Amino acid sequence: MGDCLGGPYEGETVSSGDKIIIQRYFDKMEKPDFASPFKKYTDDTAMMKSVAQFLTDKPDPDYNYLSKLFVDEFFKEPRRGYGQGIPAKEQFNGSGSYGNGGAMRIAPVALYYHNDYNNMLNVARHVTKVTHNHPLGVNGALLQCIAVHQALLMDPKNSINPKEFCNELIKKIKIIEEESEEEDHHFITAYQEKLNRIPFLLNSKYDDELEDEILYSLGNGIEAYESVPTAIFCFLKAQGDIPRIETSNILRRTLQYAITLGGDTDTIACMAGAITGAFLGEDQINKQLLSHCEKADDIVVLADALYKKALKS
Repeated sequence: MGDCLGGPYEGETVSSGDKIIIQRYFDKMEKPDFASPFKKYTDDTAMMKSVAQFLTDKPDPDYNYLSKLFVDEFFKEPRRGYGQGIPAKEQFNGSGSYGNGGAMRIAPVALYYHNDYNNMLNVARHVTKVTHNHPLGVNGALLQCIAVHQALLMDPKNSINPKEFCNELIKKIKIIEEESEEEDHHFITAYQEKLNRIPFLLNSKYDDELEDEILYSLGNGIEAYESVPTAIFCFLKAQGDIPRIETSNILRRTLQYAITLGGDTDTIACMAGAITGAFLGEDQINKQLLSHCEKADDIVVLADALYKKALKS
């Protein structure tokens, strides 16, 4: 849902007037009699589909098969908003890609390995390295995977303590960052530093200056470290009311808020939505909004297959 609904705003700077328009548009989409063309999914869902298929089709992880699925999906529909086709190890002057392409597709791994944390991390790392080789790209995907996994294991009947949620993420990502083969201190602590800022931002008075601070501190770009922490922030922020976003549905509030931050809206909304969906469960998904998303029924079938395979493993 996140990339379908966020895609039209990708790369935009969202003004106060735009936020009013987005609010009205979401309101319209929730009305049963509102008709509009399907909102097309982007590379986020396209690659996530391949990861889910990779997990369900074979008894054990086959990363060559995953690579083939990625290639087949790309050539079948290359206009889904994919990044430039440069080999992972050659990007960013040979340091490897640190974009959010690994993180945006990783949710199925967290769901499939819900009862095997260490194996989840191992598979998530390999799934990411098919296209992203830089520690920031890999660790961002691992952080997103951990966030989805952590949310999945929580009881949605209980309210979330944002500081505790972030502290648990920090504890887990610290181990991963310290194990990274990276000499630059900034890279080693990048995600810990961003996660440490989230509770302060959540507790600050909400105004236009705070919104600027959120974008400055967390980011809204295509780099993993400029978007994964932002997605986590959106998930936590949407657990309560947000000024200028009028809805009682937490998932809608998450997606709508992620979109109003502008920038890489489809991917940030996709990642934030994945965390929120894992926390709330299927029953809390807004079916009317879902009906406007391209191939929604096909995604449900794929998700059911992933669930059944996970139960058997």
